[in-house]
Amino acid sequence: MQVVLALDAGTTSVRTLAVSSSGEIIAISQKEFSQIYPEPGLIEHDPEEIWQAAAKTLKEVSQQVDQMGYEVASIGITNQRETAVIWDHASGKPLHNAIVWQDRRTTERCQELTREGHLSEIRSKTGLVLDPYFSASKFEWMIKSSSVNSDKKFCLGTVDSWLIWKLTNGEVHATEPSNASRSMLFDLKEGKWSNSLCDIFSVPVDSLPEIRATSGYFGSTSTGGPLGKKVPIRSAIGDQQSSLFGQVCFKPGDTKNTYGTGSFILTNIGEETPQINDGLITTVAWQLNSESPLTYAVEGSIFSTGATVQWLRDQLEIIKESSELEELAKTCTSNGGVIIVPAFSGLGSPWWNPSARGIIVGLTRGVGKAELARATIESMAFQTRDVLEAIKKNASLTPESLKVDGGAAVMDLLMQFQADQLKIPVIRSSNTESTAMGAAYLAGLASGIWESLEEIQTLWKGDEPFLPDVNNPLTEELYKNWLDAVERSIN
Repeated sequence: MQVVLALDAGTTSVRTLAVSSSGEIIAISQKEFSQIYPEPGLIEHDPEEIWQAAAKTLKEVSQQVDQMGYEVASIGITNQRETAVIWDHASGKPLHNAIVWQDRRTTERCQELTREGHLSEIRSKTGLVLDPYFSASKFEWMIKSSSVNSDKKFCLGTVDSWLIWKLTNGEVHATEPSNASRSMLFDLKEGKWSNSLCDIFSVPVDSLPEIRATSGYFGSTSTGGPLGKKVPIRSAIGDQQSSLFGQVCFKPGDTKNTYGTGSFILTNIGEETPQINDGLITTVAWQLNSESPLTYAVEGSIFSTGATVQWLRDQLEIIKESSELEELAKTCTSNGGVIIVPAFSGLGSPWWNPSARGIIVGLTRGVGKAELARATIESMAFQTRDVLEAIKKNASLTPESLKVDGGAAVMDLLMQFQADQLKIPVIRSSNTESTAMGAAYLAGLASGIWESLEEIQTLWKGDEPFLPDVNNPLTEELYKNWLDAVERSIN
């Protein structure tokens, strides 16, 4: 009667789930936290508010499972990646608000580093592009703006490290390879922090967390914490890699897409030292234990999918609830010639253009709310196809199907349109909590709840696949119109 708690610290909320040995979610608690916008293009979070949300949901779920007669075997953590946190080592107090992955304040600094000739080293060592999306330039900015004294010890980390620090009452400052590989300070081939990259960004190596195996040991919760007892923390992993694991994409070529605030397509490329691919990010997927090699993935990061729906809802007020989008889109039979390129924060993969801006093209007098709703849905599928085309061309992999999860995956209209655009089956996970499940599976592996990847694979179930209509004459015409619109967005 043991359960694993999965702590899922996302971009807008924190959730805790209790997962039984049969892979069922038996309890869940969620709490949103504030989004702070100091200026256009800047977005921050209060680390203490994230911690309070985590503590509240952990406490609520642990109380529920106690009442059901279950024992908590371990905790797994998954988190929004790249978001940077800085805190005082002695007091544990944040020295600045967390700078969120969407924040663009270091765009000029990244351009400066490119002009100085650092792009080649950064790209070859990290597999990343020199973009403000990643943590290193955020760390550098926070160190300078926080006026950290040279004699004052401070800690840097992503949200996983911050939560591990808080849960262990400051005893453990650690991360793992999937999160470390998003920092722009991690050498993919060496599997450790790079001293030369830390020098480029003026980041002291000793301020960074220790790197441990993804499915390993990150200390135990303190007795004064939300659980009131010592429970081992047995996994930590970035949210998109966690979703890849939760979708049981264990062999090379297995691919998933999570439709969230942004969308993130990852393809497992195995354990061999990866080549660096144009237009794509090369990243660590996970490390199963301290003795095992790293498993790698290629990734396409799309900055705005669910965020585009929120824009329709909150700024344009075309819908009152996000759930209304599909029904509104179904009231028209086509997009009416309208294409929306949602480059609100620039364009991610495979374009990597921070200066691109959102545009709507093809407006005529007959266009109304329904056409805009449909164009929004179609933009999610077009952006996904952009990434899959890059994976096929540059990573020399042709995925046989696409596993999907996340909020927008509930829309059958999107799923069918996505299958038509990709010309491969699209399979929606029956369990909508793939991200949390990945962290739970990894913690359960480390604590003996599950014995092997093969056992975990038997727990995954998918809905009926959406099969592509390969005879649809409009598919390629629509995609050509999309590419034309992207070119205008960039220019």
